[in-house]
Amino acid sequence: MARARRCFHPGCTGVSRRTFLSDVGMGLTGLALGAMLAGDGILRADTPGHFVPPDGKPHFAPRAKKVIWLMMRGGVSHMESFDPKPALTEHAGKTVAESPHKAVLESPYFKNVREVVVNNIVDRNKAKIFPLQVGYKKCGQSGVEISDWWPHVRGIVDDIAILRSMWTTDNNHGAQMLFLSGKHMLDGCAPTIGAWTHYGLGTLNENLPQFISMGARLESQCFEALDGDYLGPENAAVEIKVDPKNPLAYGRPELEIGLEERAINAGLLDKLNQLSAVEYPADKDLHARINAYELAFRMQTAVPDVMRFEDEDAGTRKLYGLDNEVTRPFGEQLLAARRFSERGVRFIQVFHGPSAAGEWDAHSKLKENHSSLCAKVDQPIAALITDLKRRGLLDETIVLWTTEFGRTPYAQGGDGRDHHNFGFSIWMAGGGIKGGIVHGATDELGYHAVEKRQFVTDIHATIFQLLGLDPRRLEIPGRKRLDMDYGRPIPEIIA
Repeated sequence: MARARRCFHPGCTGVSRRTFLSDVGMGLTGLALGAMLAGDGILRADTPGHFVPPDGKPHFAPRAKKVIWLMMRGGVSHMESFDPKPALTEHAGKTVAESPHKAVLESPYFKNVREVVVNNIVDRNKAKIFPLQVGYKKCGQSGVEISDWWPHVRGIVDDIAILRSMWTTDNNHGAQMLFLSGKHMLDGCAPTIGAWTHYGLGTLNENLPQFISMGARLESQCFEALDGDYLGPENAAVEIKVDPKNPLAYGRPELEIGLEERAINAGLLDKLNQLSAVEYPADKDLHARINAYELAFRMQTAVPDVMRFEDEDAGTRKLYGLDNEVTRPFGEQLLAARRFSERGVRFIQVFHGPSAAGEWDAHSKLKENHSSLCAKVDQPIAALITDLKRRGLLDETIVLWTTEFGRTPYAQGGDGRDHHNFGFSIWMAGGGIKGGIVHGATDELGYHAVEKRQFVTDIHATIFQLLGLDPRRLEIPGRKRLDMDYGRPIPEIIA
């Protein structure tokens, strides 16, 4: 009999003779288990030198357990939200070159862009400075300035850290994927931070997925931001709809059958899948599908239970704006996010703004666009922070509010603003984040991030640190990442 061959790369399924005989001694169960472990890259003690994936435990003591990421698709104007710039109103109607701040046009930061298409429709040398479209004031004990379009977020300002010095290299809507994965779309797809978190940490609830996505998905951009890419389909997000009758695509049988009958069907399917796993031990898609089937059966009860908003008291439903048609859609999503997180879902991403570009893409009618959209999301967002805090969950849950980029200080089409990747704002709360602070700054026109500049992957690095993960220990052989891909944690915002 030929000696069993060993190989030393993560996709290898070769095992030693001793391992093979051990599996045979355990019968069909042992063969199936051994095949699945090998296929998943989990090696036994007699196969030294192999790559060993994470064991589901943090690398060091975590400050947080879970993440809720809120992505406003389309590009929210930072000047009309969390970084008001009175100089825009003072010099409105002038070109940037005619203002006292013309030096921004000579900034070396203009080199930090990789265009997918020629996107600078507006000539920055000729465009006229566009005044602020909304008022603002200082709020909270911290005295942070926030615009009048965010009155409810003003009420939780002392719980959040606003980062005013973000920048990104993508000035088109692929910046959404750059923010989620750390990779420019010109470099191809890569796992999102949610997929990495799923890969690195173990489950907190066997009946629910550890990575879910809600809201308007990205369209044709790296598999709609749900993909685990080279981490495999088992680390991809599960899409959830806020629909108590059908929250999970294909999660219900076509005909109504009882739970006991479903369990019998699931058991038979599991046995057939295990037989297939023996025949195709290296098929990662098969193993992911087996796990997905098993999880799907458990979710048939667990997911609809999360959607039972009637279990919440009237005060909580009102807090999220469920009594108002304007705030109800996003309010239901964020209430569902809180309920999923409360039950142990580690990573939840919530998108707001359908269409390929996203609703916040205010190339024209910025005042009409932003005032309408803020009215839909402001109250539910503040409610999420308030609700997590009063339940004692905010300390273990990172809440992140982002958009893909900001908007230009000058006008486009008379009453709008163009895409702007050179400086914009996001904010973070909970899970080890300092509240009531502002980190970094843009210049007087909000053109460039000039103080404590932070690239998007610095946010990833901060989240990983708070979750107790060292991203370099999540390295996949053959998948080299650059220092910029890893980013650096931001110590100034960590409590």
